[in-house]
Amino acid sequence: MTNETKQVDAARTDMDRSLGFAIPDRNARGRLVRLGPALDKVLAAHAYPPVLERVLAEALVLTALLGATLKDEGGQMTMQAQTGGGAVDLLVCDYRGGEVRGYLKHDPDKLAELPADPSLFALFGSGYLAITFDGAAGQRYQGIVPLDGSSLAEAAESYFEQSEQIPSLVRIAVGHQDGGCVAGGLLMQHLAEGEEGRERLHTRLDHPEWGHVETLGSTVKADELLDGDLPLETIVWRLFHDEGEVRVLGGAALTNACRCDPEHVADVISRFPEEERRDMADADGIIRVDCAFCASVWPIPLSSLAPAQ
Repeated sequence: MTNETKQVDAARTDMDRSLGFAIPDRNARGRLVRLGPALDKVLAAHAYPPVLERVLAEALVLTALLGATLKDEGGQMTMQAQTGGGAVDLLVCDYRGGEVRGYLKHDPDKLAELPADPSLFALFGSGYLAITFDGAAGQRYQGIVPLDGSSLAEAAESYFEQSEQIPSLVRIAVGHQDGGCVAGGLLMQHLAEGEEGRERLHTRLDHPEWGHVETLGSTVKADELLDGDLPLETIVWRLFHDEGEVRVLGGAALTNACRCDPEHVADVISRFPEEERRDMADADGIIRVDCAFCASVWPIPLSSLAPAQ
C-alpha cells in the first residue's frame, strides 16, 4: 500500500460500503464494513427497543462482512440466530448483491425482565447461529454452531473455527453519528495454503503468521470503525502500514432493499382453495399480507384474485 492511500480525502463521508484487502506475506485477508443510512432504513421500519436495535445493527454488519465474501454475484448469504429460551425468538439477516436486510422477533415481557445491557445468553438463551451460502446455480452450504460468547462477533469466530477451521478475527462496533445509527466491522482470516482463491485441500494445525496479523487487527478502535469521515482505506493503512505489501481488493456499495413482491404473494394466494382464501380475509374481503423485513403491508382484495384452479 502506498502513501497515496492514506491521502484519501478525509472530509468525505464514507458510509454504506465494504472494502476488501489482503496481506500476501502473512497469508491473510480482511474486509471492512461501515453502515449508516442503509442501517437507519432497516431500523426505521420497526420500533425496536434500543438494545434490540443494537443487536440487529451488529447482525447486519456481520451479514455484510460475510456476504461480501461471496464470489457468485447471484448468490445469497443468510444468517439466522434462533432462540433457546431467551428474549429474542428469531433474528434473520441476508445479503445479496450488496443489498442487506434484516429483522427480529422478540418477547416484550422477557425483554423487560433483562438488565439494560443484557448478555448474549440473556437475549438468545442456549440458541444457535446458522449461516447459509446459496449459489446462483443452486449450490448450498450451511454451518450451524451454538451461540457462544459474549457477542455475535464471538459467535461468528466460533462458526469459522468449528465449521470452516479458519482462524478468524471479528470486531464490530455500534454507535450514533449525526443523529443516526452507525455500525462498522472488521473481519480478518488466515488464507489456507497462503493463496487468495485457492481451494483448501487440507487444514494446517499451525499458522505461524496468524498471531501477528491477529494482534495488529485487534488494535482497531470502535471510533475508527464508526467514524464516517475516516475512509476505510485509512483504517487499513493504520493497522498494517508496516507490512511489506497490502493489496486493496476493491470495495462495494451497500444498500437496504427488500425483495418482497406483492404480485408474487397474490399469485401464491390465488393457488389456495377459495374457502381458505375467505378464511384469510377480513370482514371487508381483504387479505392483508405483511413483510417481516420491511414491515410493508399489502391489502389484497379477494375479488382481485384469479379463480382457483
